[in-house]
Amino acid sequence: MLSKSENEVMSAVYCLCDGTEGCLVSPMDIMAVLPQNRKLNTDELDTILNALHLDGYFDLIYSERKGEKMYVISLKENGFAWKRTAKQKQREISFKIFLAFLGALATFVFGLILKAITG
Repeated sequence: MLSKSENEVMSAVYCLCDGTEGCLVSPMDIMAVLPQNRKLNTDELDTILNALHLDGYFDLIYSERKGEKMYVISLKENGFAWKRTAKQKQREISFKIFLAFLGALATFVFGLILKAITG
C-alpha cells in the first residue's frame, strides 16, 4: 500500500505519461502536477520515485538535458494498473462504510424491538 505522498507522485507520473508507455519529465514537471499543499524538494521526490521504481510501478532512468535533471519513466504492469487499483480501494472503503452504517442501523432497530418487548 502506498503512502499519501507516493500516491500523489504516482498520480502525477501517470498523468504525465498520459496513457503512453513512458515519458521524459523533469522534477519541475512532476511538482507542477502535485497538489498545491504538497511541497516536495528534489531529494524527497528522488526518494519517492526510487521507492515506486523498487515497488515495480515503472522503470526509472536519470538523464540530463541542457544541464537540467530529467527522468525517463517507462510504466510497467503495476504502473498501468495503478488507476484501476486506486478505484478498487475506494470502492472497498465505501463498501466498509456502508456495512458499518447498516450494522449500526440493525443494532438500533433491534434495540427498539427489545425495548418494545420488555417495556
